[in-house]
Amino acid sequence: MDYSQFLYMREELSLIVVLLVLLLADLFMSPDAHKQTGTPVLNTVLPVTLMTLHTLINLIPGQTADAFGGMYHYVPMHTIVKSVLNIGTLIVFLMAHEWMKREDTAFKQGEFYVLTVSTLFGMYLMISAGHFLMFFIGLETASIPMAALIAFDKYRHHSAEAGAKYILTALFSSALLLFGLSMIYGSTGTLYFDELPGRIEGNPLQIMAFVFFFTGMAFKLSLVPFHLWTADVYEGAPSAVTAYLSVVSKGAAAFVLMTMLIKVFAPMTDDWQTVLYWVTIVTITIANLFAIRQQNLKRLMAFSSVSQAGYIMLGVIGGTAQGMTALVYYVLVYAVANLSVFAVITIIALRSHKFTLEEYAGLYRTNPKIALLMTLSLFSLAGIPPFAGFFSKFFIFMSAFNAGFHLPVFIALVNTVVSLYYYLLIVKAMYITPSDNPVPTFRSDAFTRWALALCVIGIVGLGIASIVYQTIDKFAFGI
Repeated sequence: MDYSQFLYMREELSLIVVLLVLLLADLFMSPDAHKQTGTPVLNTVLPVTLMTLHTLINLIPGQTADAFGGMYHYVPMHTIVKSVLNIGTLIVFLMAHEWMKREDTAFKQGEFYVLTVSTLFGMYLMISAGHFLMFFIGLETASIPMAALIAFDKYRHHSAEAGAKYILTALFSSALLLFGLSMIYGSTGTLYFDELPGRIEGNPLQIMAFVFFFTGMAFKLSLVPFHLWTADVYEGAPSAVTAYLSVVSKGAAAFVLMTMLIKVFAPMTDDWQTVLYWVTIVTITIANLFAIRQQNLKRLMAFSSVSQAGYIMLGVIGGTAQGMTALVYYVLVYAVANLSVFAVITIIALRSHKFTLEEYAGLYRTNPKIALLMTLSLFSLAGIPPFAGFFSKFFIFMSAFNAGFHLPVFIALVNTVVSLYYYLLIVKAMYITPSDNPVPTFRSDAFTRWALALCVIGIVGLGIASIVYQTIDKFAFGI
């Protein structure tokens, strides 16, 4: 066996080292340290340090390569996507610190970090898979620990219920996807991505296989009509986990879906573009209409996340290099803005123990910096200039428009105005709505401030720094 092949998996191996160090640190930590609610080494310091080193070490893309008989496929674009996921995970670790200090979670902080890194490892395998078996192993490696994370506050009714709903949804979607893969193998005799385009003819069995495959992926991405689990799971899961699920998991699934469509299902382009055409329009519209009615901020952000998945599909639908670049850039910008919103939701909920819109009434008077940060984040999500969200929406709209999909772009533009309405409801509550009992003035801890600072840098800087988009564009379509 040629052991040099493992060098192509340097990102996965590096993440395994991070996982093992965290696991060993948790195993050998003294029982007293587990009960600390302060800042023991494992509580944020070690995970953040390891994730930072892991991200920096793997920032430079390598050379295109296939390993293990084509099961593993690496291209430089994979490093860009994995770096985006790393940054999102790092911010989640920082923003979770204050939540992890609680008495009911401090004793199991190691489990949180180990489970999170485990899901990230599964996403790595999905991204670099060259065979559907490797892809499915990665999918399940990402999904199973995610269920444990969602039910992390297992003694809280909503968290346990959300975990159960996610498990059932994940099992159902995985079963559909696996059934589709079995049809693909039965009709083509192979599961290698490089071989499938030459064997897919678009016959009825293969069309049915694609429908099952796409349905399974649509559940993971919360595309309408496969989004019904999203609001309940997002509401019940701990806020840090919800943030991770809405950003890192969604970003990985979106990139993998686009890779599959333009690489494996290229002979069926007309078929999957027709499906995506209508799914994109319905997803953006339905999600925004549901979001308008929400008073619970986590449910509102859940439907916002569904609509954002619809916007991301605009990058997928054209199947072009421009769309690939726009998708990855959009996910990066969406990540910093959405994580910033959830960081604020987390620190407010730790003090008020509620997630309703009325809890934000008068926030500007007691905590003006937090209110301003929330406003910047919401404006970026809405696509208001000069924030990065405006540029990400512009690029992804143009990618679909240039590919000839004019109606979905028009519908998306209209829905951008609709989304601005419910984002402004939060802004109105913070700045205008009076409150007899506003959230008292507080100062968040250093780790949360670091997380918020990184998000602000991203919200403002990513729109100005054109080198980020240019770097992504340089490696686009090299899949």
